[in-house]
Amino acid sequence: MSAVAAPAPAESPRTYREVWLITLGHALTHWYPSTFYLLLPIIGRELGLTYSQIGLIMTCQYIAGAIANVPGGILVDTVGRKGALMALSLFWVGFPYLLMGFSHGYLMLLACVALVGFGNSLWHPTAIPTLARRFPERKGLVLSIHGMGGNVGDALAPLAVGALLATLTWREVVVLNVIPGLVMSLLLLVFLGTLRLGGKRKEPMAEVEAGQGLRQYFSGVPALFRNRSLLLLTASSAFRSMTQNALLTFLPVYLAYEMKLNPFWVGAGMFALQAAGFAATPIAGYLSDRMGRRHIMMTSMFMSGVVLVFMALAGKSQAFIAFIAVLGFFLYAIRPVLQAWLLESTPKNMGGTSIGILFGAQALGASIAPLIGGMVADRYGLTMTFWFLAGTIVFANLFILLMPAHEPAKA
Repeated sequence: MSAVAAPAPAESPRTYREVWLITLGHALTHWYPSTFYLLLPIIGRELGLTYSQIGLIMTCQYIAGAIANVPGGILVDTVGRKGALMALSLFWVGFPYLLMGFSHGYLMLLACVALVGFGNSLWHPTAIPTLARRFPERKGLVLSIHGMGGNVGDALAPLAVGALLATLTWREVVVLNVIPGLVMSLLLLVFLGTLRLGGKRKEPMAEVEAGQGLRQYFSGVPALFRNRSLLLLTASSAFRSMTQNALLTFLPVYLAYEMKLNPFWVGAGMFALQAAGFAATPIAGYLSDRMGRRHIMMTSMFMSGVVLVFMALAGKSQAFIAFIAVLGFFLYAIRPVLQAWLLESTPKNMGGTSIGILFGAQALGASIAPLIGGMVADRYGLTMTFWFLAGTIVFANLFILLMPAHEPAKA
């Protein structure tokens, strides 16, 4: 395909300052949901919720994300102000958690998590194509750095919130938690957005990412939806997302309800999952630039399925805790590799929409899995949920087997 993104010619070295700033913003978009995963068992007990009702909370968030991701991608591809969009997204992710602190009903809780899903739909279609276009020869590595930000947010939030819950109520925690998001949104506007400071206009980036007209945009949509690689990667990603998000929903519940751990140790278990992912992400991104995306994807998914089976067999033993970190290493290594592969397989000017479709499919899978996992847990027990998750990651790997044999040139 002549329209498919190809590596740009060599340019002068770029600073990584913008990469780290965007990565820090990404960390906070994950900080808030990870905070909420730790609060779920407490909220579930306070409101007297069943496992299915706990799963439905996350289902509502991801259904909202599934609905909003494609329109979010269209907005990104047709609007050039990427910094402002990222700042808006981060604010929109954090603010609904503040509203939760004042809610006392289940329906209000569902409405707030739906708002989080809408906010999240803007971040990835904006940040990921922006980084990939500015570092075309190092997509895997740069996107892995961005992914590490997500791992940092996912890892530190449970530890911090677990410690705060020793002295504060969950409602006080969500009120305090809004402050870092507001500060980071302002920083994104100052350094990447369009903001007047001292009468001078700051540009969005060293290079302004321009949008495109709606006529030009919609002329490329039919070819995008005929792209076999896009369809296969989004299907694989949907099943992988089912694995990840049902795990994030029910792992803290399992640690709290079945293993009788207090909030601090539940947070420590979630930290182990994410810290291992933090270590794996740059390794996987770098190796995928050298060895190809397919090998890294298939190996990581296969090992994730194996570890989930071992977790189901381990039950309430100490081995279960050890397997959490091993699972994090393989499960989270996949994300930046998949994103880089998708952007190499689709037209450059449709990057936001391509990522929007990818994350829309992920949100759809994520919306279904917690509800199914909750129903499995209610009927057969929480341990059976891990067998269900092992099955979803196997299905994700089957779609990678069907990907076209041709791989883009390595960096």
